[in-house]
Amino acid sequence: MLDAKTSEDITRSILLQIILEEEAAGIPLFTTDLLAQMIRFYGHAMQGVLGKYLETNIKSFVDFQKKLQEQSQQLYGESNSQVHADMWSQFMNFQGPAMQTMMATYMEQSRKMLHQMQDQLKTQTRTLFTGLPLPGFQADAEIRRESADSQRETDVER
Repeated sequence: MLDAKTSEDITRSILLQIILEEEAAGIPLFTTDLLAQMIRFYGHAMQGVLGKYLETNIKSFVDFQKKLQEQSQQLYGESNSQVHADMWSQFMNFQGPAMQTMMATYMEQSRKMLHQMQDQLKTQTRTLFTGLPLPGFQADAEIRRESADSQRETDVER
């Protein structure tokens, strides 16, 4: 969509406005907590990752829904779209708890993978910059020495 006066692409603004109107008009798709968490990602290093993650998962969900609809049409014919809508609704009501469990497991695995990725980046950064004296940065050997000293002090106190 292009602005008639400026020829500027306003597609994104229009889509965001539609989302805003839909969220205000009926049953919201996004909880307040989810919106707050999404806002926290703006300006964060992981902002691009979250956008791609959401896009990929929504696409997967739409593909899954499309396959179910195609299978439904093959089984029951294409005669009545209301029947398909009712069947989809029944399926979601029946599968809701199972899908929530599956998504919770998926989210937990994603969280763990993200933490592992962050840990790997920290390790690689420490390895890369070990020889450089950086203010506020402790080299791994120094960190290990402090950890060992702390452990010895704990052992002596016992």
